[in-house]
Amino acid sequence: MNNFFGRGRANFFTGLVVVLPAVISLALVKWLFGTVSSITDTLLIFLPQTLTHERGGEGPMYWYWSLVALMLAILLIGLAGLLTRYYFGKQLIRWVDTALLRVPLLNKIYGAIKQVNEAFSSGSKSSFKTVVLIEFPRPGMYSIGFITSEQHEEVQVKTKEKVVCVFVPTTPNPTSGFLMLVPEDQVTKLEMSVADGIKYIISLGSIAPEYTSSGKNLKA
Repeated sequence: MNNFFGRGRANFFTGLVVVLPAVISLALVKWLFGTVSSITDTLLIFLPQTLTHERGGEGPMYWYWSLVALMLAILLIGLAGLLTRYYFGKQLIRWVDTALLRVPLLNKIYGAIKQVNEAFSSGSKSSFKTVVLIEFPRPGMYSIGFITSEQHEEVQVKTKEKVVCVFVPTTPNPTSGFLMLVPEDQVTKLEMSVADGIKYIISLGSIAPEYTSSGKNLKA
């Protein structure tokens, strides 16, 4: 009897290891679709709710109409990108940008988000594209981080040394973490990609990227 339950328990955990990645992936896709659709659903405001929503317009939107709204959002985003190629489109986007920056309170939020977006889409060679190793939280202990910026004029002047901005994410949730200003000579660049670095952090270090020594000791 003990042997029977032992094998059953072993089979259960083996099945759990096989099934869990698929279940988590599907759950994340469902959550992401629900989060995005809660925003994109408003694009179908021109349609009567009795057509797009359950229970004669009183319930939630049918999933296929949410999918239509998502496709419409993708189309509109692509159209916005296309407009930036032409003079009229550039002027239109500039007018909208100026109008949003003149609205009290909204201009603070929009301006901050715009600056962050430009920082990550400007093509900077260092912005969140380099995985590094720093001594944190104390000397002798190391943490994985990502260089986000190398330009800190005031900090450079007041510390009298060149520092780089390093984001050290927490694990297993890499969306939170610590912002560190580290002297450049104390930062060791790693050869792993950002994707491998994030995977390494999320997996609690259990998924380490393959490494072939090149004989280099890279410094920032």
